[in-house]
Amino acid sequence: MADKKIGEFTHYYSNIGVGTIMLSGTLKVGDSIRILGATSDFEQSVDEMQFDHKSIKKAKAGQEVGLKVEDKVRDKDEVYLV
Repeated sequence: MADKKIGEFTHYYSNIGVGTIMLSGTLKVGDSIRILGATSDFEQSVDEMQFDHKSIKKAKAGQEVGLKVEDKVRDKDEVYLV
């Protein structure tokens, strides 16, 4: 797999369709990501993300960001840069 792991989900808010990712790499708005877990496997683009309830364009390793996801994710689902 050539995709680079950049983080994993720490929480999913089903009522708003948002997951929080603890990043181990850099993520930018416009990137394509693949979400992979025990029952998850889908790709989507990063249209918007938030840090501390504010929209940001770029996040780096060590930050925990909120991301609108197209499908349900679970804690420990891994996030890869495509």
